[in-house]
Amino acid sequence: MSLRTAVAAPFRQTGRDRMSESEYVVALSLDRDWFSPDQAKRLVDVATSQGLLAREDGELVAEFDPSEVEIPEEFVPDESLLREQSTFEKVLDKVVSAGTDKRTAVAEINELQQEAGLTVEAAAVVYARRRGVTVRAEAEEAREELKSSE
Repeated sequence: MSLRTAVAAPFRQTGRDRMSESEYVVALSLDRDWFSPDQAKRLVDVATSQGLLAREDGELVAEFDPSEVEIPEEFVPDESLLREQSTFEKVLDKVVSAGTDKRTAVAEINELQQEAGLTVEAAAVVYARRRGVTVRAEAEEAREELKSSE
């Protein structure tokens, strides 16, 4: 399941789109028992770097509408969410969140990559844009990755 789902849960639980970081960490670690407090803080850092959360006036603010995120009753996030995602993973996550089947997206991105001779990151950005998914930050990351590999 996605990072967006885990990030949305505390907001859905309280019915708000902003809360203190300590309240957010408690919601993830003690209320839901998904992560240790340190892991919950790491999730905040990852979500902030992904543009899902922002820090404003000492609070965490959801940069998306948490009420639109479906959280299955049996959902338990995987600890892999705590690591930084690659540009490809970020784009794929957004495409899947927008309604495309993950296997289909991966197959079609790989096909586009081969046909156009692109990096997988660039192919994912093109694929997402063709589907109307906003990936401006990820496109810039892909561009920077290309520059640094030259």
